[in-house]
Amino acid sequence: MNKKNLFHYNSKILKVSELAAIAVYDFIGKKDENAADKAAVEAMRTELNKLDFSGTIVIGEGERDKAPMLYIGEKVGNGKSGLNFDIALDPLEGTKITANNEKNALTVISLGNKGSFLNAPDVYMEKIAVGKGLPKNFLDLDIPLEETLNNLAFYKKKKINDLVVCFLDRPRHSKISNIVDKYKCKKFLIPDGDIFGAIATAIKKFKIDIYVGIGGAPEGVLAAAALKCLGGQMQGRLIFNDNKQKTRAKSMGIKDLKKKYNIKDLIKKDSLFSATGVTNGYLLNGIKKKGNIFITHSLIISTKNKKIEFKKSEFRI
Repeated sequence: MNKKNLFHYNSKILKVSELAAIAVYDFIGKKDENAADKAAVEAMRTELNKLDFSGTIVIGEGERDKAPMLYIGEKVGNGKSGLNFDIALDPLEGTKITANNEKNALTVISLGNKGSFLNAPDVYMEKIAVGKGLPKNFLDLDIPLEETLNNLAFYKKKKINDLVVCFLDRPRHSKISNIVDKYKCKKFLIPDGDIFGAIATAIKKFKIDIYVGIGGAPEGVLAAAALKCLGGQMQGRLIFNDNKQKTRAKSMGIKDLKKKYNIKDLIKKDSLFSATGVTNGYLLNGIKKKGNIFITHSLIISTKNKKIEFKKSEFRI
């Protein structure tokens, strides 16, 4: 597939995330997670179906029998151009955040050439991520975190207690928290929405040296899409709680259930990534409304440009 074909859709994918975020505006702080998510899903689906490619959702809202729209395997777009793409998306990253009007809710979408994304089942994933400038294959989930932190400090020419370690604020991360405390590293805790955590390792202003922990596998693939564009590294390993999850993974083409996926395994080909802020967050401002004008704050990244572009837009709706 000619790269120009994919990258032609930069602004169009941006608009999909923008309009999905606008659709959620009326549900911010209304304590209704399902209504907020439904609004984002419907808006994103409507906009995708206006585009002239044939798209297949490979990372979406879930199984066909559990999600009415944007389920894994759903076809979108009108197909007029004859181009075929895979799509990874999270119509509303942070439904609970949105319902409670807390920080960091986003609408997220990534577009790639066919076969770009790991077809990850909706299970948990063990993740670790860093920004650019480190040796190739620096990350290994089987290396103790203590050793990784020491190596990271060495290559970044920092004292280990100056490292900033980001992870979700969850009881399951108590071991990580204890190790960070042991080395007196700085913590950057996030309440929800771990796509940001991985991306932030590649954005200087956040001064986050490493992201680590367990979160959703679909979110891991989306984070990898952005991180690859920015030259970062990531490794993930799927976590299965029962045989049903293992069977589902095998049906999706996952052969080695214990495989460690590097960023090139998670994102195999060129891709675009766009996210729009719903609520104010570390990365993006939330939706603002002045009269009948909505103001959005988004970012767009591609494997072609390999840099982050922030975009402020106004929509009269």
